[in-house]
Amino acid sequence: MEKKKYIRFDWAMKRMLRDKSNYVILEGLLTTLFKEKITINRLLESESNQEDELDKYNRVDILAENCRGELFIIEVQNNDEYAYFQRMLFGVSKLVTEYINRGEGYQNIKKIYSVNIVYFDLGQGKDYLYHGKTEFMGVNTGEILNLSPFQRQKFNVDAVSELYPEYYILTANDFNEKPSNLLEEWMYYLSTGDIPQDSTAPGLSEAREKLKLAMMSKGELSAYYRHLDNTVILRDNIYTSRGEGLLEGREMGRKEGMLEGMLKGMEKGLAEGMEKGFTEGMEKGFTEGIKNAKVQMIKNLKSAGASVEFISDVTGLTKEDVDELL
Repeated sequence: MEKKKYIRFDWAMKRMLRDKSNYVILEGLLTTLFKEKITINRLLESESNQEDELDKYNRVDILAENCRGELFIIEVQNNDEYAYFQRMLFGVSKLVTEYINRGEGYQNIKKIYSVNIVYFDLGQGKDYLYHGKTEFMGVNTGEILNLSPFQRQKFNVDAVSELYPEYYILTANDFNEKPSNLLEEWMYYLSTGDIPQDSTAPGLSEAREKLKLAMMSKGELSAYYRHLDNTVILRDNIYTSRGEGLLEGREMGRKEGMLEGMLKGMEKGLAEGMEKGFTEGMEKGFTEGIKNAKVQMIKNLKSAGASVEFISDVTGLTKEDVDELL
């Protein structure tokens, strides 16, 4: 197996890309993703991107502001988090309130882009890039609610969705295809840690020069490989706990299923028994009712002076049956 030559992107974000001289790498990723030139003005601190002990090896994020005052929160999530969708929402919501002063008009709320690079299966989907934005659609007409000419001029945007936060999810856990466009070149690096020499996506040539493992000191390399080991250990712990929980859940489900099956079998047997008894009772009662009605009719005819031959003709019974019933 070929030894990796370049530093993983999450470690680069943690230790190297916060240096202004390396902004060009982050700018390259954003420029490729948004398909327009993005220039980072400064990096910011936020309550939403403070690292705690649990996140030390699992999550890395950077908050950047571009030359237009728009905010970009770039987050790398290494291991599975089932509530990650809500986490994205929380992070963006915090920024909305942090970067508007009390008393300011709502028109001063900053545009926020949430860029999420995840190394696990988030939901169900096969694409490597997902984009989420807010639109308002007519319930009856299906039309998209648009800004008025005054609003477009006032806010300097063309659509309502441009006023709201937007979300991008890049699933880098298993992308190993031969890149066919600029974003896929970035996805290949994010997924494999390798940067082919023929890569032309913005920022990757700088990453190839600045993110070489060979440029790290012995101490930096030790810390880097320790980070990789801890990331793997954390992932293994998560998967082990999940596997144990799955086995336990299956065993409990099996036992509960057996009990439920027994109860349902008893209920079904009782119901079928009652239904069968009711049906048989109805049939028996109906048969006996017809027989009693015939006996009464025969007796009435006999009392009226009818002969056995006449009664036999009317009822369809044989003379012997008539005599027996009388």
